[in-house]
Amino acid sequence: MNFNSRKLVMTAILSAIASILMFISFSVPFMPFFIKLDISELPALIAAFAIGPVSGVLVCLVKNLVNVTQTTTAGVGELCNFLLGASFVIPAGIIYKYRKNKLGALLGSVSGAVLMGMLSVPINYFITYPMYQNFLPLEEIIKAYEEIFSGVNGLLSCLVIFNMPFTIGKGLLCAAITFLIYKHISVIIKGKR
Repeated sequence: MNFNSRKLVMTAILSAIASILMFISFSVPFMPFFIKLDISELPALIAAFAIGPVSGVLVCLVKNLVNVTQTTTAGVGELCNFLLGASFVIPAGIIYKYRKNKLGALLGSVSGAVLMGMLSVPINYFITYPMYQNFLPLEEIIKAYEEIFSGVNGLLSCLVIFNMPFTIGKGLLCAAITFLIYKHISVIIKGKR
């Protein structure tokens, strides 16, 4: 990818916006207290569409490096967020790169959201929650899920029933907002009038 100075500056600006959005997170009633919703993948998706998938991944990387300075998870949450964000913007950006229309953006966004949701299960199961157990015992983690739905049976069940649909929904929310604003801001990002 040919990274000219405008692309670099726009990637930096979108990274700064993503970093701020990552700080603005909130709990949702149907998820355990330790899972927060933020829309910080929104600028990364915009970058992936307007500049390319590499730019989208860089936005994901920078926002997590900025936020690791304020972490409450010893960097575990940021690592997971980066991996999932990259898994969202890479397919979205690649599909849109070869099909630059609304259908391409829709296919890319939905593909990215579904991949991000599916990968949330192994990433959380093998990376995030084993590290979280240093701060919160596994029994308490599962208990937090059971308080919402008693039908869960172990960590894997919790991740499939809760985290996967939550993560897909988060991706689709970012995609929906992108659809609303992309046309208006892409001309600024690309420098076209």
